Parts: sequence; C-alpha cells; structure tokens
Amino acid sequence: MAFTIAIDGPAAAGKGTISRAVAAHFGFAHLDTGLLYRAVGCRMLEGVDPVEAAQSLTQTDLDRKDLRGAEAAQAASKVATIPEVRAALLDFQRAFARRAGGAVLDGRDIGTVICPEAEAKLFVTASPEVRARRRYAELSSSGSNMSFAEVLQDVHERDARDRDRSTAPLRCADDAVLIDTSAMDIGAAIEAAIAAIDARG
Repeated sequence: MAFTIAIDGPAAAGKGTISRAVAAHFGFAHLDTGLLYRAVGCRMLEGVDPVEAAQSLTQTDLDRKDLRGAEAAQAASKVATIPEVRAALLDFQRAFARRAGGAVLDGRDIGTVICPEAEAKLFVTASPEVRARRRYAELSSSGSNMSFAEVLQDVHERDARDRDRSTAPLRCADDAVLIDTSAMDIGAAIEAAIAAIDARG
C-alpha cells in the first residue's frame, strides 16, 4: 500500500534528520529531494547544462561525496529556480512517493507541488538565527572557515531565493502540520512529527 509523507521546510530546520527518523520508525523508504538538486548543481559547476544534468540524473550522481558541502548547497539553490530543472525531476520524485510500502520525501515543495495528495504533510521550520547556528556547527566540524555572520547571511539568501522563486516557492501547505523546532531538541521534534503523522494515519 502506498502512503506518502511530505516534509517541507527551509534549510537547517531539522527536516532531513526528522525525515530519516520518521522513515525508520514507519519502515518507509526515504528520499532527500534536495540531493537531486545538489547533484544537478554539482554537475552545473563542472560545466554541464543544468537542464541536461536534471534530465540525465543517475544514482551515481546521487552517491557523490561532495553533495553535502556549502558549494553544492549554493548551486542547488540556484538550479532549483529553473522551471525546466524542476519539471525534469518531477516524475522521479512522484514515482518514488507512490512506491509500495510507503515513502517519506523531504524538500521545499513536496506537500504543495510534488505530492499535494500526500496522506500526511509536515512543515518543519525554525528561526533563521537558530538554523544558522546549527549550520555553522555542522560546517565548523567539517573544517569550514565560514564565520557565523557569513552562514547567517547564506541562510537569509537561500530563504529569499526559495520563497521568492516563481516556480514552486517554499511555503507551508494549507493542510500541513507546522512544527517549529527553534526551542526543541531533535528527540522532541521527532516525537512531534511521529505524533502528527499518527494523527493523520
């Protein structure tokens, strides 16, 4: 039986960690849709046309080791504003969402565009300052020299690009459960997500 859980939200709100935990809890498959855009972005940085990269995306592209870096994140945010890139990745995501046994997808437009008929929808958010602190800690532990001020500026810029783009802007679906993780530890956030999904199930 297909059961789709759509989890949206801005960068560094915790939706990736929550999505993986939710998928493990329910025994569902998980897709971080941001990786699709990061993979396209990385290929664009190598000189490949982003639309062509999206149309020819393979599992090998998704297994790259450099997809989690700041450069890949910036490139992903840029290619995600291209309507033809989004269209090319749409079918891939929708097919994954309706696979037998259930699926959890996290991204920016899952509940609004990719899977508007999802059985459960969550919108995970946190204040820009909290998200920047989380991202700064993550980058620092991996050896990045970015300052907190630079990370906060990056968060604001990505939010603006995601929110203001003409195609599939970041917004909370009308029927999504809002989870603000600003004052939550990850355990409490995961519990809140599971409870919200159980209430829909």
